Amino acid sequence: MRSTWTDSCLDEFAKRTDKRFEELKGQVSELDSRLTGRIDSLQHVMLQAFIALVIIMVSGFMGLAGLIVTQI
Repeated sequence: MRSTWTDSCLDEFAKRTDKRFEELKGQVSELDSRLTGRIDSLQHVMLQAFIALVIIMVSGFMGLAGLIVTQI
């Protein structure tokens, strides 16, 4: 099989392969940046949910404490 590949064919194959890898590298880079943005927004939403949950818990405990104090 090697005897049928001329030097010019191998050079052309190498150029096409390099070009395809560069295109793939660009696509992976774009996907990485989009994925990073989505993860950042997910972390932001998770932080907001955590803060809301803490506020709800503190309010509930304060309400329960107020109920106990008024019943004593």
